[in-house]
Amino acid sequence: MYDRYARAVFRYAAGRVGHGHADDIMSETFLVAFDKRDSFDITVGDARPWLFGIATTLMRKHSRVEAKAWKGLVADGAAAVPVDAIDAIGSRIDAEVAVKAIAVALRKMPTRDRDALLLYAWADLDYEGVAQALGIPVGTVRSRLNRARRTLRAASHRGPTPELEVEHGRSDVAAETA
Repeated sequence: MYDRYARAVFRYAAGRVGHGHADDIMSETFLVAFDKRDSFDITVGDARPWLFGIATTLMRKHSRVEAKAWKGLVADGAAAVPVDAIDAIGSRIDAEVAVKAIAVALRKMPTRDRDALLLYAWADLDYEGVAQALGIPVGTVRSRLNRARRTLRAASHRGPTPELEVEHGRSDVAAETA
């Protein structure tokens, strides 16, 4: 199981808490999974939702680390602006403001909504996978993702973002925007 899913768990953790802490989260995830291996339903073909659920729970415990990572995301966005690109200064400023606003919105978003969004977007789970990872019904996943999307739209001061909703080639959210 480790060989099959370690990279995916690491990528998900790195996206949320940074590479410096992702190894710890990944390692702890597999330690917890080993301890709780009797609770895993072997008839389920994909262990990712179960493992991402464990990782998400561990990251909640490390919420201060995640908050620092979001602040770092904002700082990285500001530091990545090339000085010699004078022609695009208006666009850069708009992008920087948008990145900060979205990072702040993600940081302030209720944990349950942020977890659902990040499992969907960064762990590339479908609605059923997010539901399994968080131990909640699929309808609750839909509600949480809807709230998270509305929060991000409001933060970015833009209209609907269909590219975010079908980014992973999934059509399960396209109907919600209609």
